[in-house]
Parts: sequence; C-alpha cells; structure tokens
Amino acid sequence: MASNQVSSSGRNVASNWTTTQNKLFEKAIAVYDKDTPDRWQNVAAMVGGKSPEEVKRHYEVLIEDINRIEADKVPFPKYKSSASNKGEGSEGSWGEKENRQLMRMKLQ
Repeated sequence: MASNQVSSSGRNVASNWTTTQNKLFEKAIAVYDKDTPDRWQNVAAMVGGKSPEEVKRHYEVLIEDINRIEADKVPFPKYKSSASNKGEGSEGSWGEKENRQLMRMKLQ
C-alpha cells in the first residue's frame, strides 16, 4: 500500500519508499555524484524496485525541501534537550548551522 509523503512545500508526493529504500537512496547519492554518467540509472539499480525517473524525482523533492529549509521557510524543530547537554550553553549543543552544513555535505 502506498503512503503519502508531504514535502516541506506542503505538497503531497506519492510515495511507496520503504525505510530500507530510503537508506539505500542516501548511500547511492553519496556514491554517484552529479558528475556520474547515468547517475539515475545507477542510483535506481542500487535502491532496487525504483525507476531512474522515480529516484531522480525523489532527489528533486529532497533538494526542494532543503532549499526551503535554508530559506527559513520551514521552522526549525524544537528538540528536547537531553541529559547529556543540560547545563551547557548554546556552544555545546547541536544547532541549525551544523544541521545545514551536514545536509550540504551529504548532497555534494
């Protein structure tokens, strides 16, 4: 049964991606960068059960969401502080800047 995924733009994106497929997708886009010939065919082969068009669209939705986050059009989640960082100042906690840097690194 297909589930619906809502992008940060508020648009419903038909999705039947399993957790395993999403993990494989993440690995695949790290292995096959933008300069890889036949990138989407390679990513689809690594994910399994998806066409090159489906993995390309999945990537485009991811980029749209990241761009909206970076443009401050999506509120940053308020995480509960853990016991390990109680009493630490803002310098000791993981913040929005670090999350954005991590997202950029993953997509390069």
